[in-house]
Amino acid sequence: MKMRTLGRTGITVSPYCLGAMMFGAMGNPDHDDSIRIIHKALDSGINFVDTADVYSRGESEEIVGKALQQLPAERREDVVLATKVHGGMGDDPNRAGNSRRWIVTEVENSLRRLQVDHVDLYQIHRPSPDTDVEETLSALTDLIRSGKVRAIGSSTFPASEIVEAQWVSERRNLERFRTEQPPYSIVNRGIEREVLPVCERYGMGALVWSPLAMGLLTGRYRKGQQTDSPRMSFAPGRLTHERKLDVVEQLLPLAEKAGVSLTHLAMAFAVAHPGVTSAIIGPRTMEHLDDLLAGAERTLDDEVLDRIDEIVPPGTDVDPGDVSYAPPAIEHARLRRRPTEERSAA
Repeated sequence: MKMRTLGRTGITVSPYCLGAMMFGAMGNPDHDDSIRIIHKALDSGINFVDTADVYSRGESEEIVGKALQQLPAERREDVVLATKVHGGMGDDPNRAGNSRRWIVTEVENSLRRLQVDHVDLYQIHRPSPDTDVEETLSALTDLIRSGKVRAIGSSTFPASEIVEAQWVSERRNLERFRTEQPPYSIVNRGIEREVLPVCERYGMGALVWSPLAMGLLTGRYRKGQQTDSPRMSFAPGRLTHERKLDVVEQLLPLAEKAGVSLTHLAMAFAVAHPGVTSAIIGPRTMEHLDDLLAGAERTLDDEVLDRIDEIVPPGTDVDPGDVSYAPPAIEHARLRRRPTEERSAA
């Protein structure tokens, strides 16, 4: 794989990043099998591994840690390791979020599970409207200065909050987010409007997640057909959305004409954008990994990319419900309406 620089960090990473969300109870509960998948990915040229504390409540990090410990020391040092913090790790509301209190506690837990003394990239998994971004960046700055973290990033942040974080870093002399991890695929192109241009402007690397749209772009889910899949129970509406299934029906003949599978078409599309550093793959089985690796060197010509643009216009999310983060006022009616008595008085 031809390596790429992760933003302006100077860290060189593979265009495919191995995502570890499916290792553990959420996907593949067999630790030994998951470890074999990790080793196969590393042997095949992937040097970038991304996980999160919340994946299977720490089990994913534990599996990644075991896999790294089984490597020779020199080989282990070649792996660029990323994890994330924010999601709830218990019933206590303070065991979640982006506060200094939680970040400095949870980084130690992640390091212990991963069996390392530092991570290369520590990311804030989602925005937290109730926490000042200065509080978050201040804690992350201390982690960098202590040597526990090499670089910091955000994940699924709106463009406005990415910009705000950059400004706060500059004004308060704090470390800044060097990466963003947004969702991106042929059917989820919304980040092309603002997020990717903002990342390019600030020299941030973009490692995009769900390039296969939760498996929709494998061709497994077809219009008018029933499909048995664990994903269906996880997010049924996202895999049976009529407009997205229509898109799949248009993409399949395009992939056939281009001489590639739909999976390889979707992955090649994701890494073709100049603002994308790496696309995260999330295999659950060795078969999944082998299929993804088989298309790692595929590229798409302008004719194919132009046709994709016709099917799904640039900057478009086919299903607006796929947006993975919405400000609280979008999700809760009470936050966008004045109290009844105030409305009556007006």
